Amino acid sequence: MTARDTVDALLARCGTTYAAEAGIRLRNTPQPLYQLLVLSDLLSARIRASVAVSAARALFAHGMRSPQRMAGATWQQRVDALGEGGYRRYDERTATQLGEGAQLLLADYGGDLRRLREEADGDLDALRAGLRRTPGIGPAGADIFVREVQAVWPEVAPFVDGKALQGAERLGLPASPAKLVELAEAAEAAGSADGHGVAVLAAALVRAALDKHVVDDVRSHA
Repeated sequence: MTARDTVDALLARCGTTYAAEAGIRLRNTPQPLYQLLVLSDLLSARIRASVAVSAARALFAHGMRSPQRMAGATWQQRVDALGEGGYRRYDERTATQLGEGAQLLLADYGGDLRRLREEADGDLDALRAGLRRTPGIGPAGADIFVREVQAVWPEVAPFVDGKALQGAERLGLPASPAKLVELAEAAEAAGSADGHGVAVLAAALVRAALDKHVVDDVRSHA
C-alpha cells in the first residue's frame, strides 16, 4: 500500500472540507467568510466536530449567516440555536462570544473579512493575529480558519496545520507539509480533491486525527 493509495482512500471516504460539511459555499465574499469564522470558533472548542458542524448549520438555519444578523439576534436566540445543534456544553459562553465577535467585526472591518485579508497583505502571522482578536478564536480556531480559507485565499496556501499532521502520522503518511502538498496536488490533478487539493486533504487528515474509526476505515479500503 503506497502513500498515494492511502490518500486516495482517505479522500474517497472523507474528501470534503468542514465548511462544505456545514453547508457553507465558500467564496471570497463577506457572508461565507463570516460563516467560516463562526464554524472555526465552534470547531475549536473541546467538543465533537460533528456537533460543531451541526451547531453551525442550526445558527445559519435560524438566519445568523452574517455578522449583522448574528449581532442582531438576542443572546437567547443564539443559545437556543446552539442547543438545537447539540452544542450544549459551551452554549452560553459561545453565544456571548458570537455576539461580541460579530460586533467587533462590524466595527473594525465593516463586517467584511476581506479587509483583514488586505490588512495582513499575505503575512500569515498577521492574519492569524487579526483572527485571534475575535472572541472565541484562539490559536486553534485561527488555524482552522486558515486551513479552510486557503481554498479561496491562495496566498495562505499551502497550509497544513498540526492537527492535520497528527492525522498523517496515524495513517502512516509522511508528516511533512511539503510531501503532503505533493500528494494533495497529485490527487487534485487526478480529480480526487474537488478542486481544492490541500484544503480538502488537510480536512480529511484532521478527521483521521480525531477519529480512530476513520483510520481503520481508510486502511481497509486502501
